[in-house]
Amino acid sequence: TGEKGASAASLISFISGKSCRAKIDCFRSTWSNMGRTNCLFLFLSFLFSAALLTDSTDQIILLSLFFFPRTSLPAPMFSRNTISVWSILKKCIGLELSKITMPIVFNEPLSFLQRITEYMEHTYLINRACSLSDSVERMQAVAAFAVSAVASQWDRTGKPFNPLLGETYELTREDQGFRLVSEQVSHHPPVSAFHAESLIGDFVFHGSIYPKLKFWGKSVEAEPKGTITLELLKHGEVYTWSNPYCCVHNIILGKLWIEQYGTVEIVNHSTGDKCVLTFKPCGMFGKELHKVEGYIQDKSKKKLCVIYGKWTECMWSVDPQAYEAHKKSEKKGDNKKQKNPNGAENDDADDMPEVQETVSVVPGSTLLWRIDCRPAHSAAMYNFTNFAMSLNELEPGMEAFLAPTDCRFRPDIRAMENGNMDEASKEKERLEEKQRAARKQRAKNDEEWSTRWFQMGTNPYTGSQEWIYSGGYFSRNYQDLPDIY
Repeated sequence: TGEKGASAASLISFISGKSCRAKIDCFRSTWSNMGRTNCLFLFLSFLFSAALLTDSTDQIILLSLFFFPRTSLPAPMFSRNTISVWSILKKCIGLELSKITMPIVFNEPLSFLQRITEYMEHTYLINRACSLSDSVERMQAVAAFAVSAVASQWDRTGKPFNPLLGETYELTREDQGFRLVSEQVSHHPPVSAFHAESLIGDFVFHGSIYPKLKFWGKSVEAEPKGTITLELLKHGEVYTWSNPYCCVHNIILGKLWIEQYGTVEIVNHSTGDKCVLTFKPCGMFGKELHKVEGYIQDKSKKKLCVIYGKWTECMWSVDPQAYEAHKKSEKKGDNKKQKNPNGAENDDADDMPEVQETVSVVPGSTLLWRIDCRPAHSAAMYNFTNFAMSLNELEPGMEAFLAPTDCRFRPDIRAMENGNMDEASKEKERLEEKQRAARKQRAKNDEEWSTRWFQMGTNPYTGSQEWIYSGGYFSRNYQDLPDIY
C-alpha cells in the first residue's frame, strides 16, 4: 500500500516487453524507493518465472546487481614451507614448463582463463577513453589500462591452473559495464582466447594468449606471446599491444618476488599515434624496481607527452619538456649523494631490492590511474585482489545458465579453494588423465579437435593469425559441449 505499493507496481512492470537496460533502470528506481530487503523479497519471488525475464542474458545481468562479490576465499592458502621445490624443478632448467606436469603446490585456485579476466579489473579506464573527445587523452587512458591490466600480478607467486582443452569462463559485471567469454582453444601449445564487450556497445576487447614459461635455475620467466586488441567503437579507433615479460625470483630459496620488464608498444591504427612504454628491470641497486616510463608520439614521431609511474602504484602524464627538466634536477641531486659501491652478489638467492620511495611526481602532471588497495587479508588469500577473490564464486542461480565447461565447475580448483589439498591433487591428476585419454581416442578415430566459440582468423589491423570470437556464446545453446570434468 501507499509508497511501497507504488514501488511494487513499478517492479512488476518488468513483466512488460522492455529492453534489458530499461529493466535494470526500472529496478534501480524501485531499489532506491523501496529499500533493499523488501525489493529483494519481491524480486526473488519472480526472478526465475518465465513471465518476468525470458532472456537468460538479462537474468545473468540482473543477478550481478543482487549478489555482491565475495571479499574472501572459503579457506586461507596452505603453507609451502615443507615443500622441496628443488627436488621437483632440478630437471626442468631451460625447459618450457607448460609441457611439464607440475604438482599442485605451485598453484593458486584460479584457472589461467580467470587470470586473463583480471585484465578487466580497471574497465573504468576503457569507459573513460570512450568518453573523451581528444585522441591523445584517449591514448593516455588506454596506456593506463594496459599497465593496470598487469598490476594484479604484483606478489602473485602462485601459478594459475592450466586450462583443459575446451574449458571456458564467462563473467558479466553490470556495475563495470562489460561481459567476457574465454575458451582454451589449444592444448599444445596452450592458447587461451578471450572476447570482452561493453554492455552498451562502446568497446570490444579481445586477444589470444600463449604464455611460455621457462625455468632458469633460480627464477621462472613468463613470456606472454599474443596480441591484445581494443576497439573503441564510438570513435572508430583500434589499439593493439602485447604484455611485458614477467619473472618470479627465488623459486628455490629465499623470498619470492616479481618483476616485469620489456617494451610495450600501443599502436592506434586509426590515427597513427603510438605509445611506447618501458617496464624497467630492477637493476643493480633496485632503483628501477616496478618503474614504467614512456611517451606518446604522433605519426610524425613528435613526442606529445610523457607517461611515467610504477605498475604497482600509479601512472602519470606530463609535458615532455617539464619531464626532462625534472629529470635533470634529479640527476644533480643524485650526484651529491654518497653511493655504496659494495653490492655483493648472493649465490643462494636473488634478494629482492628494497622498495624505493613512491613515485616522484613531476609538477604539472595529470594522474591517469592509481591501484586499488588490496584487502587486509590478501596475503593469506594468495595475494588476491578483491576482483580476483570473486572470480571463482558460484553465485546462487548461476548453475542454471553457465556452460558446463565453465572453470567454476572444475573440481580440483574448487577443492583447493576450499583448502582440501589432497582432494585437489587427486582431481587434478584425474582431469589430466581424462584429457590424455580423450586425446588418444580422437587420434584413434582420426578426429580433429573443434573449438566452439573461437575460430582461427586474421587480425585485420596487424595481419597476424589469431583466435577470433565467432559469436553465439550468450545465446546459451550449450548442446554437444564436451564432458571435460
